[in-house]
Amino acid sequence: MEITSVNNELVKETVKLQQKKYRTEKFLLEGEKCVKEAYDAGIEIVYAFVLKGKSEKYSYLGNKIILTTEPVLKKISTTDTPPEITAVGVKKDFTVKDLSNAKKVVLLENIKDLGNLGTILRTASAFNSDGIILYGKECADIYNPKCVRASVGNLWKIPVVYIDKFEDLQKNFSSFERIATLPLAKTNLSDLKKGVKPQLVMFGSEADGLSGELVNFSAKQVKIEMPGNVESLNLSVSTAIVLYKLFL
Repeated sequence: MEITSVNNELVKETVKLQQKKYRTEKFLLEGEKCVKEAYDAGIEIVYAFVLKGKSEKYSYLGNKIILTTEPVLKKISTTDTPPEITAVGVKKDFTVKDLSNAKKVVLLENIKDLGNLGTILRTASAFNSDGIILYGKECADIYNPKCVRASVGNLWKIPVVYIDKFEDLQKNFSSFERIATLPLAKTNLSDLKKGVKPQLVMFGSEADGLSGELVNFSAKQVKIEMPGNVESLNLSVSTAIVLYKLFL
């Protein structure tokens, strides 16, 4: 199959996936690495626009390939320089039941920065997290193309669950050792010992930090001690430091 017109109806439908309101079931995958890792992770590829002359390396996609041109790829891609392949995949949604056997869980409250979120997804996978909770109604969409790219193929390796009600969090994670990360906590991260209970490590957004609700829910509060003259760290950097200490 070949599509070369930017006004083609399938091209228009694909462009809509750049907007959250249209990503109810499907999402964009941009670039060779992203598409291949999604495919290897079991994500269903609906179709893939591939630059003419480059289809041989994507033979694993079979009849899902649609040959196209650079103008079409530029139209459907969200990057400044369009990749030679942009595919459409079916979302893989998780629920809190997928965390029923989890021992190491990361909670991010109202995280909005897509680059940070994608990087944290990658970091959590690297440091053996069993799952991520996106808590609050203002959390970013993990299927935003920027977040998908930033996660570098790690979006589907561990469950990511949205929870927006404190009652649901309390019901499912009260038995965990609940650790709040706070810049003014009295306990240094280096002094915190690994516990025997499952751990829920909670991070707030860079703008607002953790809410009082989650601080009160926590059993322990820790900070990253910094002898240097720096007020704070980027959220994804802080998460990497804490998870390296607690989850490995």
